[in-house]
Amino acid sequence: MVSVEEEVRADGGAGCPSVTGVGERERSPQTDRGGTGSGNRCHAGGAQGKFLEAGQRRQAAAELQTRGVSQRRACALAGIRRTVFQYQAQEKDDSDVIEALQEHSRQHPREGSRKAGAALRRKGTRVNHKKVERLWQEHGLTVPVKRRQRRRGKGLERPLAPLYPNHVWAYDFLEDSCGNGRTLRILTVVDEFTRESLETYVDYSIPAAKVIEILKRLFLRHGCPRYRRSDNGPEFIATAVQEWLAQQQIQTAYIEPGKPWQNGINESFNSRLRDEGLNLELFYGLSDARCTIAIYRHYFNEERLHGALGYVPPLEFKQRWLAAQPTPAGALPPDPRDLSLWASEQNRSKESRTTFAGGP
Repeated sequence: MVSVEEEVRADGGAGCPSVTGVGERERSPQTDRGGTGSGNRCHAGGAQGKFLEAGQRRQAAAELQTRGVSQRRACALAGIRRTVFQYQAQEKDDSDVIEALQEHSRQHPREGSRKAGAALRRKGTRVNHKKVERLWQEHGLTVPVKRRQRRRGKGLERPLAPLYPNHVWAYDFLEDSCGNGRTLRILTVVDEFTRESLETYVDYSIPAAKVIEILKRLFLRHGCPRYRRSDNGPEFIATAVQEWLAQQQIQTAYIEPGKPWQNGINESFNSRLRDEGLNLELFYGLSDARCTIAIYRHYFNEERLHGALGYVPPLEFKQRWLAAQPTPAGALPPDPRDLSLWASEQNRSKESRTTFAGGP
């Protein structure tokens, strides 16, 4: 009868000691080891190999205890500590996290696990990204992919990268339709540095004169940008728009034809607006569209977490950036209506500012 000590070795391995047949010598490496000759045999039902994981070692120790071996001896033979053998895994209650993730998915169906986890951490919930991704997939909250990501080739960098707020503004048009069958045109204006949506003007038609009127209102509210970026649409290259921008000493940065990635920040905002706003709503008229899109713009600027900004909303990012800038001793607080650097330059004449305030 084989003893328990022979079944489990002290180093954690299981098996039987090798038995050499009577009259047999040690075989050379070239000798065939097959056949039914004597060799390293195990008794029926014996385990082979080494226990590599703590769970397997605990099972071996528990099996030894069922055969009358003490716990101390069984743990020594299995090669584990008694504390490891006695450890009982405790399942954590993740119901609050799951409920919060499900609620976030219902409110923002087009956002994924990364933004959901960042939103939970901003509210004070201590949870890492690995648990969020696991629970997100286990409960079927994965956002379906609607479009293939296009990779930017080498040498296709966006020209004139923004360096501060009001350095570069980008604007473009977006189209949608109402329930009455009429086409909606949406003029979107974005600050490329802060990613803030400055305007989402909605109307059935937006001619060049209306573009100038909208820009006047934005300049009075936010200050003038140094550059403005757009495509070569007829509303943007109209003579009236060009002359008015020249009067305000604002330089233009048109993108090259057929290269929308050069206006990538505005294109990204338009994509988010369509994916998270327009595609989820049915507009019954112009007033309904204006109200719904204005609500989304408020959410985008003040609540939506932006990955490129460190998962903070655009307005919070701008406030942090302004607070981090050094202020000269004795300087007055900046005018909140004018955040651009052009206003502090000495080469701006009083006449040009008077012209700007009074219009063209």
